[in-house]
Amino acid sequence: MPTAIDAERLQRLLLDGPLEIEGRLVEASNYVLRVWIEDDGDRIPAVYKPIRGEQPLWDFPEGTLASREYAAYLISSAGGWDCVPVTALRPDGPLGAGSVQQWVGPLDPVTENDLLRIDPVAAVPTDYLPVLGVHDEHDQPLVVSHAALDALRGVALLDVVLNNADRKASALIMDAGHLYAVDHGLTLHAEEKLRTVLWGFAGQELSSVEIARVEAVRGALDGALGETLCGVIQEDELVALQDRVDLLLETRQLPAPPDDRHPLPWPLW
Repeated sequence: MPTAIDAERLQRLLLDGPLEIEGRLVEASNYVLRVWIEDDGDRIPAVYKPIRGEQPLWDFPEGTLASREYAAYLISSAGGWDCVPVTALRPDGPLGAGSVQQWVGPLDPVTENDLLRIDPVAAVPTDYLPVLGVHDEHDQPLVVSHAALDALRGVALLDVVLNNADRKASALIMDAGHLYAVDHGLTLHAEEKLRTVLWGFAGQELSSVEIARVEAVRGALDGALGETLCGVIQEDELVALQDRVDLLLETRQLPAPPDDRHPLPWPLW
């Protein structure tokens, strides 16, 4: 249920509007709170992720996930993806500094959708792309697949740019026909870490629209976006981001899964 307020005004509200905590989303591994912001009598739902509630990770610098959420929004906006909800990085909040993001989807959290499926081999829908084969408890072969939607392919491309290490199906929300992508705390690492359920698009050539999006990000990195990100992510992470964008413009196709590490998030949903 995204609000009709324009993105610039909404970001200001997320940045400095008073936050009223409703409760914690208990299924999240980090401390994630749903909050409400008042605006001229309207109550706007949002997600608040305080830095102090981030669980330490062995492969990501401590206390940086909120900044990565914000950086992902800036990058997606620069490329015109229109799939990452409006996000702000607040210097303060009820539990200290953290990211605050527009709430999308139903007010009752939904953790599963039909964008990713698991079926017997003969039952995979014709408009779904296979990701991997698995076996059930009776050792019968099954196929994990995802929908072949243009909007999903757009997210797959954005994830390559962001080096998203955790693209689960539950981080994809379809609301009134519009696809949103959330949970970008595990992005923008300097090392290659892409883990996604959207490998069905691997190897496909980029369209002219997709190339234009990547070019827009590359141009923005040489200007205001690059300057802003210097204060949000680390220097080597910014260099790696530029390198990924340059490689996409050189190859003009979505990459194949790596064969030297595990390429999938866990769990898949």
